[in-house]
Formats: sequence, C-alpha cells, structure tokens
Amino acid sequence: MFDLFGFIRQLIGSMLAIFSFGKKKLSNSLSVYVKTNTGNTLAVDLEPHMDIKDVKEMVAPRLGLEPQELKIIFAGRELSDTTTISECDLGQQSIIHVVKSRPTAITTPQKRQAKPALNATISEEPSPEEQQQHNKPLSETMSELTVLDERNGDQSIPIGRTKAHFFVYCSQCEKVCTGKLRVRCGICGSGAFTVHRDPTCWDDVLKRKRITGHCENYEVPCVENDEGEPPFTEFYFKCSEHSSGGEKDFAAPLSLIKTNHKNIPCIACTDTSETILVFPCVAGHVSCLDCFRQYCVTRLLERQFVEHPTGGYTLQCPAGCDNSFIEDVHHFKLLNKEQYERYQRFATEEFVLKNGGVLCPQPGCGMGLLVDPECRRIQCQNGCGYVFCRSCLQGYHIGECFETPTPSTPGNEQGYAIDPLRASEARWDEATKIAIKVTTKPCPQCRTATERDGGCMHMVCTRSGCGFEWCWVCQTPWTRDCMAAHWFG
Repeated sequence: MFDLFGFIRQLIGSMLAIFSFGKKKLSNSLSVYVKTNTGNTLAVDLEPHMDIKDVKEMVAPRLGLEPQELKIIFAGRELSDTTTISECDLGQQSIIHVVKSRPTAITTPQKRQAKPALNATISEEPSPEEQQQHNKPLSETMSELTVLDERNGDQSIPIGRTKAHFFVYCSQCEKVCTGKLRVRCGICGSGAFTVHRDPTCWDDVLKRKRITGHCENYEVPCVENDEGEPPFTEFYFKCSEHSSGGEKDFAAPLSLIKTNHKNIPCIACTDTSETILVFPCVAGHVSCLDCFRQYCVTRLLERQFVEHPTGGYTLQCPAGCDNSFIEDVHHFKLLNKEQYERYQRFATEEFVLKNGGVLCPQPGCGMGLLVDPECRRIQCQNGCGYVFCRSCLQGYHIGECFETPTPSTPGNEQGYAIDPLRASEARWDEATKIAIKVTTKPCPQCRTATERDGGCMHMVCTRSGCGFEWCWVCQTPWTRDCMAAHWFG
C-alpha cells in the first residue's frame, strides 16, 4: 500500500534541504584579494566574525611562514590580531596586504607618542590595554549623529541622521556616491604602506608630500631620500557603492559636498537636506544638491560661468561673495550628461574668446568662431548660420551700431535670485556659532568635556584612567569605518 504520509514527509524534507542549500549560497562572506610580500595575489573568502589572527592562520601555510611572522596592512594601518573583519572597512574584492615582519629600530617611547594617530609599522606588539582600546567593536548606533544642545553644553542629542561621509563622483556609477579614503605609497604606489599621522584637512589629502609613512613594498621598499625624508603618503578615494576594482580603482573627491549634520537650510529653497554643498566663501553658504543643479543650469543657459585663473570654467557663490569660486570642476558633474557636455563645450569656447575669437550671439547656439580681427561681418559657420556684427553682436547691418543694453551685475540675474535673509541663515560656519555655543563635547565614556582645537576626528580622552578613543562627529567608539568615512571632516 502506498504510504501517502511518508511520501509527503519525504517531499517536505527534500524541499527543506534544497532551501537550506540555497541559504548557504546567500552568505555574508567577502571575497578579498591578499597581496603578499612575494608579489603573489591570493583570493580568500572571509566571514564577518573572523579576526585578523584567523586570516593569518589561513594565509601563512600558503606562504610557507608562521602566522606570527605576518603583518596585515589595510588602508594605511597595520591590523592587530583581535580586529574582526566586521570592524574593517572591507568591501567585495578589496585588497589587503600581507607582509613578513621586519625588525625596526623604532623604540617604545616613539610608538607611544604616535598612538593617537595611525601608527607607523612596528614589530613590537602593543600592550593588552592598548589593543583593547584600539579594537573597539562597531557601534550599532553609528548611523546616528549627535550634536550639542545649545541650551545645555554637556548633553548629546541624537538627531537620527546618517553619519558623516566623504563624497565622490563615480564614473562607473555615473552619480555622486559615498566614498572611502584609501592610502598608498606616493613613490611606488604600493598599498602596503602605513602613515605616520592622521590627515587633518583636505590639503593633507589633496596635496602631495604633506604626510609621510613607512613602505613595505615586497620588491624594493621605499626608504629615506638624500635629505633624510621618509616616503610620503598618497591618499585617494574609492566609491563605496560598488565592488572594488583593485588599487587602480579611484573616484574624484567632492570636497564641497558634506553630510548636513548641522541642519543648515538651503540658501535657495530653505529646506534642510541631508546632503548639501557648502560654497567656499567666508560665510560658507549652503545649497541642497537640487538647488545647486538648478543654479548651474540657469547660469549655463545664460552663459554666466566665468573663466577663473585656477578654477577653470566655474561659478561663484550665488550670493555674490568674494573669493567664492568653485575651483574643483568635478562638482559640475552633478549636471546631467547633456548639460555637462554643454558645459564642456562652453568652456572650450571661452578658450576661443581668450584667443581673440567670438561667440555666435544667437540664443541656443554660442558657437566659437576664430575670425580675422579686422572682419566685421561674421557668419556662424558649422553652426546656426546666423550673420551678425562683430562690434555690437546684433544682426549684421551697414553703418554705425545701435546701443546695446548694459549687462546685469553677476549674481543679480533674475534667473536665480538669492534673498539676503536666506543667505544670512544658510551659513555653514555661522550655524556652528549659533547652534553650538560651546566648543566642547563630552567623552562618551567618562563625560569629561573635551575641546577639539584642530586635527582629525580621532579623539583620545586625556582624563587619567580613561583614554577612551572616540569619533568627534559620531561621538561613538572610533572605528575604521569612521576613518574611511570622515577621518578629518
């Protein structure tokens, strides 16, 4: 007799086995590449719960070495054995460097002095107390920023916004993305490199030879030059929203785009957006990204971009502030593809003007034309065909030119007007003075008031018996995620 119930049980068991098999495929493991000190590259799969000691034990047999002989370097820092994979800022197809330990002459006092910053590579193991402070777990509240209540300087109030980030323009994603800060040797380009100190400002990152470090290149490690200077650090950014494309994968940093953790309203629409652009003027006027795009489009259609000696074809703060031109034109990639192509064409035409050419005055054309300086009658060749007078840019005529209207003052065109009251409220730096009337934040562990008078966001409590390492922005334990997302701003 056919056992119907037995058959159903067997069928259900088979289905559960299939589903169980499928779940195994959907793991949280990371496929990571390990570059060794012999020049080889190994592919390994790491689980979030694994620590660096597990990685060394996994890699050491394949290199013919003992685990204790290895050092693992990632993003400018040597990782200790107790650091877990979940604490690292690793993504799919990230690259970590495994090198054989070398003896060094760096003494213990020098190492202790370097502790608040990223340490140089040293062979001496830190004390258990240092390791415990250095390997704090990721906080579950990292997605919340805290600010000081202006009414009570020693209280922190979560505002429920995402944490601060670096932002980049990713050509692969073709949009503005959150970015990760990475490190390599400025001489040989090797990622097996540790920095001597943290970056504290954009100049440290964008300008060469500001920060030195220690190179662990497997072929010929870079050493001090004739002047006794160690190798310098080269910082670069990667997009955090797609798998890593290797050490040559990079994205353009957008230094003016920030997370709006100060809750500053937009200078145009007065809305408070989560991601903003802060103009490089003294007031630090703030614009949401949508209004910035509209500002760019309006000025582009009116050909109100200007040629700046260092910034190229660019714009200034819409409030007309002095010394407020955007010098990094990557920010104009916020325009759509057609608009950005027009921006590039107009920039080229401005070059034509500087070389004695003229632009077709017909609306919607603007073709750059190089003509004889004595020629008055000009026809737009390879463009709209419009024939105009070189002197007054009106339709070609015989006789004297008619008077042309006086152009309006830049910054006051009707296409994109700024209310002075809005401009007074949409200030990035001024908001700090208004919303945060004290310059201190409490240590998250002992609540000791701490003042940051410069430097990076990596804070170390100086109170005796505390020594807690925390992030100035997040006010949570300092992690590698903080280092990658908002190390110095």
